[in-house]
Amino acid sequence: MSKLRITYKKSIIGYAKDQKETVRSLGLLKLGHSVIKPDNASVRGMIFKVKHLVEVEEVGDEVTA
Repeated sequence: MSKLRITYKKSIIGYAKDQKETVRSLGLLKLGHSVIKPDNASVRGMIFKVKHLVEVEEVGDEVTA
């Protein structure tokens, strides 16, 4: 299964509370922070909700968090 690198690119200030909670649920703590998550439907759904705040790239299986 492939993995996704999600990078927090834009501040959540001024956005809805549910979007702020979604960014935190992805494990993103501050601007520029990146996390590696599995590529599955639930993660894709969270990314879709905050796609204007994050940058996503696919990475191979050899990458670890």
